[in-house]
Amino acid sequence: MQDSTTLDGYNDALSTLSHGSVHKRFDPYLDIDWDVQDFVVRADDDRWILPPTDPFGGHPWYRAQSRERRIRIGMWRQANVAKVGLQFENILIRGLMQYVFSVPNGSPEFRYCTHEAIEECNHTMMFQEVVNRIGLDVPGMRPWVRVVGPLVPFLASIFPEWFFVMVLAGEEPIDHAQKNVLRGGDRTHPMLERVMTIHVAEEARHISFAHQYLEHHVPRAGRVKRFVLSLVFAPTMRIICDLIAVPTRKFRTDCDVPRAVVRDVFWRSPQGRRTLRDSFADVRMLAEELNLMNPVARLLWKLCRIDGKPSRYRSEPAR
Repeated sequence: MQDSTTLDGYNDALSTLSHGSVHKRFDPYLDIDWDVQDFVVRADDDRWILPPTDPFGGHPWYRAQSRERRIRIGMWRQANVAKVGLQFENILIRGLMQYVFSVPNGSPEFRYCTHEAIEECNHTMMFQEVVNRIGLDVPGMRPWVRVVGPLVPFLASIFPEWFFVMVLAGEEPIDHAQKNVLRGGDRTHPMLERVMTIHVAEEARHISFAHQYLEHHVPRAGRVKRFVLSLVFAPTMRIICDLIAVPTRKFRTDCDVPRAVVRDVFWRSPQGRRTLRDSFADVRMLAEELNLMNPVARLLWKLCRIDGKPSRYRSEPAR
């Protein structure tokens, strides 16, 4: 039996998120003036140089390159990050639609998940517009993800708790990285800054829903299901983070970047390891709150190198 007060609180939270999706939302072609002069993409624009807050931008090898090369690498990386983002959100949209297809009438999740899918569709258009305007033929994720990706949404029907862990595994690192750039105050291309500002604003709702969903449903799951979830939690975070963050071989060949440098940045250097750990402080807090940090799970977090102190509150800046 679900406690009626707890259920009412969950329903109210989802109603608030849905209200926000109606009254505080963005359209990529109404709220972004793509043709403003400051958005013009030029190959000699220093604002494409990656800031120190970017894992690659802070590496000594990158900082030692010529200005022209740093701009070229920065444009390629930013275009590919946008392409990866839209590919991940494409999979997420399909998963959300798969999930709401089977929910019963009166489900508190139906309306919000549909709102979120609409917002994610807008994000895919926004990110593709960035890729098109930068003008580089970037691949996004690894080729095999295009084969496996269509299978992931079915998990939303058979093991939705794990699916929403996957959602957080993709959303949290991207959100963490974009907030670091916006907080850092570095000179960023205005087109990217506008896109990131919109994305961070709406992702706050999406991440909040995933947290709310797991906080509500995981304690009500069976003991075996909770144990399985505790085991897959950390590996899911690490695998999806690597798929999103670590550049493909095409990046190394197109931009002539030594493989050792990529390995150092992702995640062998002290700065790289710190970035990796910091990206998951919020989900470590969530795993603790859900009592999913049993001894075996803690070992897996450590083996995945994403262990550490949990956040004290959502979106706490890295300490």
